[in-house]
Amino acid sequence: MSTPTHSGDGLTLGPVQMLVVGFEGDNFSGEIREELERLKEHDIVRLIDLLLVKKNDDGEIEVLQTSDLDQDEAEEFGAIVGALVGFGAGGEEEAERGAIAGAAELEDGHVFDDDAVWYLSDAIPDGTAAAVALLEHRWAIPLRDKIARAGGVTLSDAWVHAADLVAIGLVGAAAKDAAGVDA
Repeated sequence: MSTPTHSGDGLTLGPVQMLVVGFEGDNFSGEIREELERLKEHDIVRLIDLLLVKKNDDGEIEVLQTSDLDQDEAEEFGAIVGALVGFGAGGEEEAERGAIAGAAELEDGHVFDDDAVWYLSDAIPDGTAAAVALLEHRWAIPLRDKIARAGGVTLSDAWVHAADLVAIGLVGAAAKDAAGVDA
């Protein structure tokens, strides 16, 4: 989801990012969790769900799943997501059905289920780990609200990573070389 939501009852939802990260070995010292806590304390991001699957050298898996949401917040999040999907599928009536289904889906407090655990464990080689996180970008809510009050609408949004900038430079250099242009 890329568009934050604000309902009439004051409930807000910032843009949600799915982040998938792979790790070689087992170098977890707690620094990542500490940073997530810091970001939560400053209301910058909220961890909706995190699934970490580690596979040792013998292929045995260890699973960690955590969330910043309590059960009520998880069900509320599920209801919002379900309502948005339902509304897109068929309007207000479907939004109501989607809200009920979404809340029920997150009764256990997690978006990722056992299928996700098995998928990740099958996808990673021995001696590695993978994490899938849903991060709500709380910092974006006030900005979104101010843009909306000014009559603005999001036309597009995207993440630009450092690797994207390097790739742009490589393409530009290749084009110069092909054209025989000196830098």
